[in-house]
Amino acid sequence: MMSQQILKGKTFKFGDDISTDHIIPGKYAQLRSDLPELAKHAMEDADPDFVQKVRPGDFIVAGKNFGLGSSREHAPLVIKMSGVSAILAKSVARIFFRNAINQGLPVIICDTDKINNGDEIEIDLPRGMIIDLTSSANLTCSKIPQVMLDILAKGGLITYINTYGDFKL
Repeated sequence: MMSQQILKGKTFKFGDDISTDHIIPGKYAQLRSDLPELAKHAMEDADPDFVQKVRPGDFIVAGKNFGLGSSREHAPLVIKMSGVSAILAKSVARIFFRNAINQGLPVIICDTDKINNGDEIEIDLPRGMIIDLTSSANLTCSKIPQVMLDILAKGGLITYINTYGDFKL
């Protein structure tokens, strides 16, 4: 469950067009019913050592069109299970964006050019602010609407609906 709205961690930078096949390699499709095992292979086709390096709270930073491809709802879930606390990208496939929010994984749309691999950053979700603690740069990003912040705070859509019964708009 994502209870905090200020996140801090290290960045893992990827380029443009990271597809759901990069996130969950097709050769592991048989593991869809064993998500902890599938999460051990998150991002493997983009960075074979990603799951060994990522720590709880870290971030994926990407270019354009992150999460393109099939609508594998497991893709954002295994990213979250690997320890990633948010994804920052220039643009994200719409279905991936919704799946990520529904799974309780923030997706932040911003210009990622000034963020380098390995930077320590802090994200203030309600304010739409990113502080790169490594370079001292302050960046702005799209603010996440309150209803989505509420879904994220509950850890995802199912917990939100179980708690409130419907959307409190």
